[in-house]
Amino acid sequence: MTDETKRANEPAAIGIGLLGMGVVGSGVARVLFEKGGLLAGIVGRPLSLKGVLLRDPGKTRSFDVPADLITTDVQAIIDNPDVDIVVEAMGGQDPALDYIVRSIELGKHLATANKEVMARHGPDILALAREKGVHVLFEASVAGGTPIIAPLLRDLLANDVIAIHAIINGTTNYILTKMDQEGVDFEVALREAQDLGYAEADPADDVEGTDAAYKLAILSTLAFRTRVSDADVHREGITRLRARDFLYARELGYTVKLMAIARKMDASIQARVHPVFVPAEQLIAKVDGVLNAVEIETDLAGRVLFHGRGAGALPTSSALVADIVDISRNIVGNVTPLRSFKLDKGVAVAPMAELETKYYLRLSVADRPGVLAQIARILGDLGISIDSVIQKAKDEVARQAELVLMTQSAKEASMQQALQMLQDLEAVVEIGNMVRVEDLD
Repeated sequence: MTDETKRANEPAAIGIGLLGMGVVGSGVARVLFEKGGLLAGIVGRPLSLKGVLLRDPGKTRSFDVPADLITTDVQAIIDNPDVDIVVEAMGGQDPALDYIVRSIELGKHLATANKEVMARHGPDILALAREKGVHVLFEASVAGGTPIIAPLLRDLLANDVIAIHAIINGTTNYILTKMDQEGVDFEVALREAQDLGYAEADPADDVEGTDAAYKLAILSTLAFRTRVSDADVHREGITRLRARDFLYARELGYTVKLMAIARKMDASIQARVHPVFVPAEQLIAKVDGVLNAVEIETDLAGRVLFHGRGAGALPTSSALVADIVDISRNIVGNVTPLRSFKLDKGVAVAPMAELETKYYLRLSVADRPGVLAQIARILGDLGISIDSVIQKAKDEVARQAELVLMTQSAKEASMQQALQMLQDLEAVVEIGNMVRVEDLD
């Protein structure tokens, strides 16, 4: 048999078009080149990178691809008849959303890591994909290398999801772990995270909870089968936390985490991202450093914990390449895309004011008789019962003391009103912090 005949008998390669070659895109390209033989054996046909879209071809990258694959024209990728799967690794909404929609409309399958696009437009993208008969997978959009999208869409499909508790931002989890274990304040821990490359020069999306809100919107939409956007998610960041909050948390039997929480109520769901006190004995409280964890509470399987590495080149590339392989196997097997599940439009996202939970309060107050009684009266008038009070550091010169209060379960609306009234109280020098308590019962 001649070489020409052998080549003619070889199965046609599945063409990959890569949009973006930053940290994640470079990781995908590396895997496609270095593990080509392994991936071909899994799929049954070789995978071939047909083109890479770059904004700046002259920029130095961690992995180089052949120059003839590089383009600055997106149409050279999505219009290429040899490209079967478009891999979007650009991030951000613009122009990624436009490129995603155009790719699907042209009949290209899609793998994406774009949390912002999927949080805001996921249901529309999936509906368009179904109409065009193409596969869209997005495992890498939430927890990087920790699988959670596929389990929700397949393994837990027979379950009604009751609640989600998740640590889904490795940057903030690293910062909080440093604050907890080393007693440093936020600014010190943030600088170290930036020095190590865990935090961006502008860390706002991470430390203000925006990144986690995108990811929780995606998880909530899938888990509760109702459309949840990042705009529906109540969001607070970690910038108000201080080292002494962690010290007091430990004394009270808790640790502090930035938690993404969604819970099914009677006719609505809660969706919120904010710091919480978590009982120290809970498994999710022991998730430290840059690791992610997602705990899904269901009616049939009970509580299931997914734990592993989140963001970064290798974990996210792992998830994207897995989606590429999954789509490729569907192409080889001529598998029709599954019908998207029907979203229940009658389920609303409950306002944060309706939340009921316990609260931690740290107050600086005038060190004189009757101050605690004034505080207790304000809380009591709003139906908030104090569970415990500890007087901490005293400043003899300024005649001030620090009070740490733990409340019993109360309404968020009442607590917010109480904070306003306490702020106006002459004896209260400063409201140092308020952190909600999540007992995970």
